[in-house]
Amino acid sequence: MSLFVDFVASIPSPSRSALDVGPLVFRAYGLCIAVGVLAAVAVTQRRWARKGGDPADIASIATGSVVAGLVGARLYHVITDWRRFEGQWLDALKVWEGGLGIPGGLVLGVLTGVYLARKRGMHIPSALDAVAPALPVAQAIGRLGNWFNQELFGGPTNLPWGLEIDPVHRPAGYENVATFHPTFLYEAGWNLALAGLIIAWDNRHPKARPGRMFALYVGGYGLGRLWVESLRIDEATRIAGVRVNIWTSLIAIAAAAAWLALRGRQEVPAPEHVSASAAAQAAAASPAADPDAAGPADDADAIDLSDTEPATAANETGAG
Repeated sequence: MSLFVDFVASIPSPSRSALDVGPLVFRAYGLCIAVGVLAAVAVTQRRWARKGGDPADIASIATGSVVAGLVGARLYHVITDWRRFEGQWLDALKVWEGGLGIPGGLVLGVLTGVYLARKRGMHIPSALDAVAPALPVAQAIGRLGNWFNQELFGGPTNLPWGLEIDPVHRPAGYENVATFHPTFLYEAGWNLALAGLIIAWDNRHPKARPGRMFALYVGGYGLGRLWVESLRIDEATRIAGVRVNIWTSLIAIAAAAAWLALRGRQEVPAPEHVSASAAAQAAAASPAADPDAAGPADDADAIDLSDTEPATAANETGAG
């Protein structure tokens, strides 16, 4: 009984952060990100198809958006925590060791996605709404990588769900503390709840102005990150004594609230076609594009023409 109580009184951390398959080594952090990306693409494709779009549109822009997102996330981490890399800048390339700033990844990834979507003739607000719940799902799965790396946890706690951290990963001043707040779990749970809320809201407000779901995601994520960030004890760059990610969260909340207040409450019908490919498919399926859909008048004209041509030829022969 005592062993059972001890087990459920805390969350153990994985003993390893990598998976060995023969000569290959797969970092758990990278695997979590990859699974999160695949889940996000699948969710977005399904939502895009429900809006009348072509799922192939999502697949075509996913690669560029994901790569840009990873670059942006790493740049954000290096810029905001530059002191960690001072004198050893090549360590900035070691992404597998952790260290991706989600705000930077969202900004560069979304901007790249918007650019690629515009080139394909996609309706941008509708596309952003399609991806809105997919992003927090990807983030929730990706946060598991922090669990494997035993990083970015919160302050000490004696709560039953306290996270066990090995001594080698405990920050200075906390060497004798065994359990900490599992902030990865808090943020993952918040993001999954946010994704569910966005989907439920979208289903109940089908005539909401396109782009509103994405604004709800930005504001909702900022709100969740705000309180989760306040629990963390890892070193971070501060502005006016406040962690930089808290400032970023406040900006996200303010931007989303401003958009929703000024434009988001208007009900604007969605476009008839959300992409150029959808419009082309609709045009190809329309009756006007079907050569077999000619009406009776057209058939009569064809008969008259065929009857007239022989008669004219015979008249010309007789006149000769």
